[in-house]
Amino acid sequence: MAAADSPSAALRRRDLCSRGIRLAGKMRSDVVDLLDTYVERQGLDASASVAAVEGVPAAAVERWDEQTGTQRLLENLAAYRAFRVLLSQMLEEHREQLGEADAALGRALASVLLQVSAFAYHLEELLRLESRGPPSEEGAPPPPAPHLGLFERKLRGLGVLRELAQWAVRSTRDLRQLTKPSLGSGLAPSRAESP
Repeated sequence: MAAADSPSAALRRRDLCSRGIRLAGKMRSDVVDLLDTYVERQGLDASASVAAVEGVPAAAVERWDEQTGTQRLLENLAAYRAFRVLLSQMLEEHREQLGEADAALGRALASVLLQVSAFAYHLEELLRLESRGPPSEEGAPPPPAPHLGLFERKLRGLGVLRELAQWAVRSTRDLRQLTKPSLGSGLAPSRAESP
């Protein structure tokens, strides 16, 4: 852990967290824009109620203030890896359903997918800096896309995008917690407001 406690590691961690906060803010803005477009193009009601989407961890946490920095990073990484799979499935379904008929929505989905992938890589870098390499993605293959009707797929997509927007907010708060001086290496539990 000596490397994680050095001044240069602390500066690198702060820099990575600051860049991560900017990435999460941009991602949230783009996801909110995508949500508006998605609702409009899919003919959905913006206030539609959507059940929790299988495979996506909820952004809300009961005892957020008791989590360590490593727990925060690991939960974020698991969530963004799941979003990468879900967004890929959504993009494939979009292409099958509409082809090039709605290229703008397809481009927006692809752009957010790239941002999610970049953010997952960013979190892996932070975990490496904490002398805690990211968990491997090898082993279990991604779950197959569920066989849903067209309307259910649209609602599922809406749920994925809404939860991704919430994760972007949580990620910003988690990364801000890691930059607080009282956290030392970023691994200690902290007391803070819940997301």
